[in-house]
Amino acid sequence: MRYMVMHYQTQAMEDGIPPTAQEQAAIGEYMKEAAMSGVLLSGEGVASSAKGARIEVQDGATRVIDGPFAEAKELIAGFAILDVGSLDEAIEHARRFALLVGSDRVDVRKVIEVEDLVLPEQQR
Repeated sequence: MRYMVMHYQTQAMEDGIPPTAQEQAAIGEYMKEAAMSGVLLSGEGVASSAKGARIEVQDGATRVIDGPFAEAKELIAGFAILDVGSLDEAIEHARRFALLVGSDRVDVRKVIEVEDLVLPEQQR
């Protein structure tokens, strides 16, 4: 099963303060270990919201809002796609990663696969 793990910005991340060399090494070691074991399929960090934009849709009209955005703790800092056997296993990887990156919150969500979709003819 594939799970998406999303970790959220800290104010330091949003302010562009990089992790220490020690933290970067620990994160790199974890990522390498997870990739070599086949658990980590992909993972990326994203730049601060100051380098992005948000599109809001209301009544069919769109509005573009340039970053930065006020609440750093509500912003995604990065994601990983894991291939694991269960939600519990995904949670354990997410817990370990959250401690390494110093994020206050990490979401774990199952990726919807084709076999998860119920086609109308299958509902009868």
